[in-house]
Amino acid sequence: MSTLPAEALPTGASSLRTRDDETHEGETHEGEAAAAPLAPRARLLPSLAAVYRAQLSRARVARIPLLFVATFQSVGIMVLMRGVVDGGSEARAVVAGSTVLVVAFVALNLLAQYFGQLRATGGLDHYATLPVPPAAVVLGAAGAYASFTLPGTAVTAVAGSVLFGLPLGHLWILAAVVPLAGAALAGLGAALGLLAPRQELATLLGQLGMSAALLLGVLPAERLPEPIGLARDLLPSTYGVEALARTFDPHPDWTAVGLDLAVCGAVGVLSLAVATWAYRRAAVR
Repeated sequence: MSTLPAEALPTGASSLRTRDDETHEGETHEGEAAAAPLAPRARLLPSLAAVYRAQLSRARVARIPLLFVATFQSVGIMVLMRGVVDGGSEARAVVAGSTVLVVAFVALNLLAQYFGQLRATGGLDHYATLPVPPAAVVLGAAGAYASFTLPGTAVTAVAGSVLFGLPLGHLWILAAVVPLAGAALAGLGAALGLLAPRQELATLLGQLGMSAALLLGVLPAERLPEPIGLARDLLPSTYGVEALARTFDPHPDWTAVGLDLAVCGAVGVLSLAVATWAYRRAAVR
């Protein structure tokens, strides 16, 4: 059998083979495109749950010593204030402020440092490459850090109630105070960490925010000068402190408690929205 060169083939046969090859290659490319479509963007709730679990696992390993420090610090402050405050509304303010201070230490201070470190080391680039909504990253991290504070706040509230002779019957309100105050403080901490131009400045802002929660939350409001009292009203954790302090009364005003929690929740939504915007702004730079 003889083999003819391509030039010896009839013109129609040569062009037919060329068209067949092109058709086969086109079908191959179309098959590859159909076999490997782009992944759809992840939905908010599944992404939020995944980020929350990952952050909670990370916090459980790395933050337990710091949670112990936060709880020990708050209990120590109450022991010191026991020599100055005897009881009444001042004792309720000290216990409530020291309890929410645990939330401020973790959700505000540590979260500001965490996002400041992510931005400085390029960790935000990893999240930016994932098909995860920005809100899921901020809400997942904030929720993990806020819920991580629940054991410390419970220990502090029980210890303070026993130390100052306050009733323990309404401490179930912590189930509402911790997530709402935690959301407000975590959103503020995340925004500070993402907006700070340097990691060191994010750490400084987190420390200043926790100090403000200490001075304006633990000290009784009636003993503060009027200008500082106005600054106290601007602090997100103030309304969580007020709600918890009211429940130590023999007959709590539940309407006022609900109003304080509503304000705390509204501030939390606003601060988390600002943190989400700050994340988008930092991720595209």
